[in-house]
Amino acid sequence: MSTSKKEDPRTIRSREMFKNAVFSLLCEDPTISNLTVQKVAAKAELNRTTFYLHYQDIQDLLTQITNEISNELSNKIVDLIHAKDLSEKQKLTQFLDYLYIHRNYLLIIFKMNQFEEQLFLFLKQLVETRRKNTKKDLPADYVAVDIKTASLVGIIMWWITKGLHFSSDYIANQIYLMYKVQ
Repeated sequence: MSTSKKEDPRTIRSREMFKNAVFSLLCEDPTISNLTVQKVAAKAELNRTTFYLHYQDIQDLLTQITNEISNELSNKIVDLIHAKDLSEKQKLTQFLDYLYIHRNYLLIIFKMNQFEEQLFLFLKQLVETRRKNTKKDLPADYVAVDIKTASLVGIIMWWITKGLHFSSDYIANQIYLMYKVQ
């Protein structure tokens, strides 16, 4: 994984082209084992030599894409954790927009990398932090964190698999109304 201080714009562009090629190929055929360096390079309109400048193999490419998406989701959860009042629904909508945009890849990596578990951990952190930061004492019979988190994950999973006719803004409003995101 590249950790250079300042990446060359061509490197960034090439990596983006390879990533988009993977998304495109997986939309056509969601079988990860059918991905080859040749197919990804051809779809990206770059050559295999360029591919190997950036990645060791297909698995390395998939790992880097998955890590990038996980980091981005984590950042969006942190934004949600620190959101105050008016910005809360907006931050939730941005989080849902990100899931919507990457849904095809996410559905594939749900199987590959237990992405649903990752989403659960991100959202559990959100619920726990929000509860800790609440000004009032929560009643003893308040819904358990794991149960609340599981219901949020369930709503989001249902939305990106079956409910995409609803906008991310609509889903954010529904979640907000159900939970007030606490």
